Amino acid sequence: MAAPNSALNAYKQNSVTTASPGELTLMLYNGCLKFLTKAKNAIADKNIEEKNTNILKSQAIIAELMSTLNMDIEISKQMLPLYDYMNRRLIEANVKNDTAIIEEVIGLTTEFRDTWKQVIQITRQQQFSNAQQV
Repeated sequence: MAAPNSALNAYKQNSVTTASPGELTLMLYNGCLKFLTKAKNAIADKNIEEKNTNILKSQAIIAELMSTLNMDIEISKQMLPLYDYMNRRLIEANVKNDTAIIEEVIGLTTEFRDTWKQVIQITRQQQFSNAQQV
């Protein structure tokens, strides 16, 4: 059984090392959503340690998203306080074991992820179109 896990890990590692910056951001959003869902389920299962671990992982991803913002771009100046808000809400969710707050952050993260996915698709279409014109 070790061989399939080894192959999966190699695939995951290759996916990260060959991804574009845009794809890496998409992976971060997806990872954040995965950990938020696990945290919500852990609260339902009354597994406080797992809840805490997964909320902290989500917060680490949000911190990474914050640190990679280019503050020379106007949208980054708008995203920073939103990420900060999400992070503060996760602290509150962790303290209160509140799944409703986690759902709120899941909603925001999903919106950002879906918007980012559209940006990647539009960029790829433009690159493909430009390549055909050359």
